[in-house]
Amino acid sequence: MLPLTVDDLLPLEDYATRRKEFFDAHRRYMDRYRRMRIGPRLTLVFENRQTLWFRVQEVIRIARLADACEVQLELNLYNRLLPSRNLLQAALLIEIGDPSQLGKELAPWRDITGAQLKLHVGALAAASHLVTCRPEDRAIGTAHWVQFQLSDEARRQLSDFSRRAYFSFENATYQHKGPSLSDDFRQSLLDDLLLSDRDGEKRAG
Repeated sequence: MLPLTVDDLLPLEDYATRRKEFFDAHRRYMDRYRRMRIGPRLTLVFENRQTLWFRVQEVIRIARLADACEVQLELNLYNRLLPSRNLLQAALLIEIGDPSQLGKELAPWRDITGAQLKLHVGALAAASHLVTCRPEDRAIGTAHWVQFQLSDEARRQLSDFSRRAYFSFENATYQHKGPSLSDDFRQSLLDDLLLSDRDGEKRAG
């Protein structure tokens, strides 16, 4: 998927003036197309150009970034989260019930691995890859970065809406399946992959 550029972004003041409008639209888009709960404690948020546009605009607003070089540095970081050929990327968020007991609440998640999180499509199960797997990443605790590398067959089955698709997570203390993916949610992920294919062909050409 083509990376975001400085030209794709709104000037700071223009965005700040219309922030509520963008925030409301972003929340609706996320709920319908990009966010999926797995049981009571885990949420997957899939990234694409639209979700990252809002993230970067918020960073610029909060940090009051006006210099194009500083904005480009942020874009370089966030563009790494874009999907690519047969690869979906998402944030895995862990919900904390009592922030005052953070260490205790995070204890069951210390040994989290990508193999525990899977995308099920028809008879196939694709395990995720946990990118944030270093000790310093795990110390962050409540947010991780995961990838789903789809085989051609998994992608074909995801395109067949008659086959059930859902996410699951299973470790020693947490075993849950998410709801079946809606047609809108599935199509949004497939659109990401299709756009990534087309953008890859443009760069190759």
